[in-house]
Amino acid sequence: MEDTLLEILGAFEVPVIRQGSLAPEAPYPETFFTFWNRSEEEQTAYDNEDAAFVVHEFDVNVYSTNPATVYSLLKNARDALKKAGWETPDRGHDIASDEITHTGRGLTCVYLETITE
Repeated sequence: MEDTLLEILGAFEVPVIRQGSLAPEAPYPETFFTFWNRSEEEQTAYDNEDAAFVVHEFDVNVYSTNPATVYSLLKNARDALKKAGWETPDRGHDIASDEITHTGRGLTCVYLETITE
């Protein structure tokens, strides 16, 4: 699912970085996404067989020097995720930034993968 998430976010033509992986000496891009895989939980079928579903949960964050870009880019990313079958339980929330020049906003997205074996 991570590849699918990266493909969706990559379509916006801004860097997509795993949360916390930007090198300490690297400058922040003007605008960028970060993501973090919160969990991948198996959901078993009622008959106690192998997992029938996997719930993939990610945090997706946008940082930018332009606060308006943070809001519009996150909304557009949310729309693209929903169109691709992802659930977005929240519409967005503030995210702290390590750089005074950048504002951050994030959302949680979830994908329910059906296991077909």
